Amino acid sequence: MELILKYFPNLTEDQISKFKKLESLYQDWNLKINVVSRKDIDELYLRHVLHSLGIAKVITFKDGSKILDVGTGGGFPGIPLAIMFPNCSFHLVDSIAKKLKVVDEVVEGLGLTNVKTTHSRVEEIKDTYDFIVSRAVAAMPTFVHWTKGKIDKKQVHQLKNGIIYLKGGDLTEELQDYKTAVIYDLNEFFEEDFFETKKVVYLPLKFRG
Repeated sequence: MELILKYFPNLTEDQISKFKKLESLYQDWNLKINVVSRKDIDELYLRHVLHSLGIAKVITFKDGSKILDVGTGGGFPGIPLAIMFPNCSFHLVDSIAKKLKVVDEVVEGLGLTNVKTTHSRVEEIKDTYDFIVSRAVAAMPTFVHWTKGKIDKKQVHQLKNGIIYLKGGDLTEELQDYKTAVIYDLNEFFEEDFFETKKVVYLPLKFRG
């Protein structure tokens, strides 16, 4: 938890309380339904919570924003972002029901009212969103195909609506067709070794240019 306060010192008491509760909720539910590896549970705040909040270093979502988290797994990056931006709506989607069971229980345990979940493939989601977030569930061309038509055209942020993607490693080949993609190195925001090769990729709605 000190790790979160190190980089986000201006959290409210309510946000701090919710972030503190994450560890025990995940430890408890992970024993029943394994969605996070043992090593990752031991380093939950580094590998999952702070990693998810890398997105919050790139953009501050405005109140009323709608964000879709595709392939949320155990609730990342959606749940940490929902705590960070309590006045935004988060829709967490995954095709694996048991993972969403954990997400639902964590959301309930935290008392989060700005999160809804859907057990579905993203292609079946009909709504549109300001931003679509995810943690490396597919190569970017595949992800763009899955999420086509789901980004709202009305802009309210300085960054144009689009995809914000947490990814690691060399992305040269994967992003070669996306001239407007912007890559943020997370090691510029976080000093821990874990972030050495971790990145946030931002792809605005007009993907090609």
